[in-house]
Amino acid sequence: MLGAWRLLGALRLCSSVSCPRPRASAKLRVRDALGVQDASGECVTVQGWVRSVRSQKEVLFLHVNDGSSLESLQVVADSSFDSRELSFGSSVQVQGQLVKSLSKRQNVELKAEKIEVIGNCEAKAFPIKYKERHPLEYLRQYPHMRCRTNTLGSILRVRSEATAAIHSYFKDNGFVHIHTPVITSNDCEGAGELFQVEPSSKIKVPEENFFNVPAFLTVSGQLHLEVMSGAFTQVFTFGPTFRAENSQSRRHLAEFYMVEAEISFVESLQDLMQVMEELFKATTEMVLSNCPEDVELCHKFIAPGQKDRLEHMLKNNFLIISYTEAVEILKQAPQNFTFTPKWGVDLQTEHEKYLVKHCGNIPVFVINYPLALKPFYMRDNEDAPQHTVAAVDLLVPGVGELFGGSLREERYHILEHRLARIKVVSKCALSVGAPRDLDQAETDSKLMSDQPLQVLFSFYRIIAYASYFRVPHCLLVISTALLLIESLLSNRKHHLLISMVNDWRTLASLCVLPYKGPCVHNLE
Repeated sequence: MLGAWRLLGALRLCSSVSCPRPRASAKLRVRDALGVQDASGECVTVQGWVRSVRSQKEVLFLHVNDGSSLESLQVVADSSFDSRELSFGSSVQVQGQLVKSLSKRQNVELKAEKIEVIGNCEAKAFPIKYKERHPLEYLRQYPHMRCRTNTLGSILRVRSEATAAIHSYFKDNGFVHIHTPVITSNDCEGAGELFQVEPSSKIKVPEENFFNVPAFLTVSGQLHLEVMSGAFTQVFTFGPTFRAENSQSRRHLAEFYMVEAEISFVESLQDLMQVMEELFKATTEMVLSNCPEDVELCHKFIAPGQKDRLEHMLKNNFLIISYTEAVEILKQAPQNFTFTPKWGVDLQTEHEKYLVKHCGNIPVFVINYPLALKPFYMRDNEDAPQHTVAAVDLLVPGVGELFGGSLREERYHILEHRLARIKVVSKCALSVGAPRDLDQAETDSKLMSDQPLQVLFSFYRIIAYASYFRVPHCLLVISTALLLIESLLSNRKHHLLISMVNDWRTLASLCVLPYKGPCVHNLE
């Protein structure tokens, strides 16, 4: 009994007196650790991969990198921590004190108290060697490992920062982010270079599609954004797009990410060009500010000589010239072009690069292209005899065209006249999976005295125009068509038209109310 009371007293004493406890260790990224200005022995934990090991008689030096920065964190440890498992490429967790470094090469270093090897690496068999600058052709053999190199790591960090900057710009300026579908039934570009999507199962029912209509990987989210622009004045999307162009050049990719936006109530190209210039500069400045070491590496080894050019672009306002002025500049150029420049012919990459160089290596807007070169939905400038449309391309040094956009034609009578003039009915019918002989089908419906079907055919003509030529869906004021869909689907006799109503874009367009003002496809 006496012993129990003594034990209880001892426990009370321990609870009232502060007993020493191990210090909490804060987990830091390498980037954050390197950014500490006044290191005074804080206890931290760093996780990453060993980039180098240098063992001396009494001291062990490690360089650890976790992908958050180009620069690695130096770890200083007692030589007793050295082991065969601690080699280049191995993953480790290091706990210790963050102190001011005695070396001029880095501001801080980690004085290790504990080193744990999480994963081993056979350095001799590892395909990426320390202190070797492997060519890109060699790294393509190891796609699962190449992200560990400085070159690919820097490019991926720059890409990540640029993506965040683009989203930040649009958010700060009131745009709504729309996730447009990856699988779609529309060929937005109208060029036919599509990847078709089919089930992987070997058993397929003839003449039957998984979605009841042919489905493809998207080439653009523009049609979806046009629908959304009937409810939101400013929308954008930033997602993957796919083109089945079997080309090995850097300018033709099978998969890439594209920024697209729609702005309602825009009155002039000047408003559009302002958004383009602001987005370009805001994104570039954020990348330069947050990834200086990565950008420097790119300037040194990937694109030498671009640093001064980039700073020159940011300091100056972008220039504006018309398509007509651009053609005259090209005609007076002292050099010979592969493609002879003349009015009414589209500008080639060689022309675009020369124009930028001629303008002092400053990005230049080329505006007011000939109507015949652009899609029919771009706004007519009504400037006969030249007859141009309110379209704009932004040309930048070393690349050529980077942005493209236009004002939308909002005048219904002009759109109607253009569609009638170019006779697009047969093309539209084939592009969206309708009967091949649309006129014959319409005649048959009249013979059958099928009044609902006759009305639906009239609506379908407008929808076909829009689906093929990207007409703004604000023009599709078709409130009664929904009443006909149910009866149409229940009638097997008209199954060829079912594909039309299965496209969600078509259904959405049937319910969209009109609004005033052109839409602008400003970032493609």
